[in-house]
Amino acid sequence: MAHPTQLGFQDAASPVMEELLHFHDHALMVVFLISTFVLYIIVAMISTKLTNKLILDSQGVEIIWTALPAITLILIAFPSLRILYLLEETTNPLLTIKAVGHQWYWSYEYTDYKDLGFDAYMIPTPDLNPGEFRLLETDNRVIVPVESPIRMLISADDVLHSWTVPSLGIKMDAVPGRLNQMTLTTSHPGIFFGQCSEICGANHSFMPIVIEAIPLEHFENWSFQMLKDASL
Repeated sequence: MAHPTQLGFQDAASPVMEELLHFHDHALMVVFLISTFVLYIIVAMISTKLTNKLILDSQGVEIIWTALPAITLILIAFPSLRILYLLEETTNPLLTIKAVGHQWYWSYEYTDYKDLGFDAYMIPTPDLNPGEFRLLETDNRVIVPVESPIRMLISADDVLHSWTVPSLGIKMDAVPGRLNQMTLTTSHPGIFFGQCSEICGANHSFMPIVIEAIPLEHFENWSFQMLKDASL
C-alpha cells in the first residue's frame, strides 16, 4: 500500500500492474529524451549567432522531423495496445465475483457458490485494532485464491462508483444498470487496499476495498466455513 511522502507507484502485486509499471518507465524515458533534445535545440538557437544555410530550406530536414515523431508514437503505441488487450483478456476464470457499489459500501457475491455473499462496510476509527489502517479497513474482506484468474463483475445499485485497487492495476467504473467485466490475478499472497475512485456523494471517501489473497487450499477452507455459517 502507499505510504507517506511516496512519489512513485505502489509495488506491483499482479502481472498486469508489472506491465503497467514497465510501460510507465518506457514512456517516461521517451519523454525525457525528447525533452532533453528540445531543450538542447532551444539553448543552441539562443546562444549561437551562427546560421547554417543548408538547413534553412531543406526537404531532408523536413522528412526527418516528420518521421521521427511518427516513429516515436509507434514505439509508445504498440506496448500500450498490448497492455490494453491484456487488461481485457478473460480466459477460463477460476472464480467469478460480483461487486455492487452502494451509498456507501460494497456488496460481494461469489456467483460460483449458491449462498456466498456479504456486505463490506468501513470500520469506524474508534473500532480499529492496533495495526489496522484508518479509512481502509472493512469488516469483511474479499478473499481470493492467489495466482488464479478471477473474473470481476462490477455494477452499482444507485449512483456511479469505481472499484479500484492500485497495487493490482485494476480500476473499473460501477454503473447502475450495467455490468462491467475485468480480470484480477494476484501474483503473491497479501492484503491489498483500494477505495472508490468516483465521487459518489457525501461519504465517497468512506467505502474502502480490501482484498486478501491466500493459497487455494486455504480459500477452499474459508469458502466451506462461510457456506456452513450461512446455512445455520
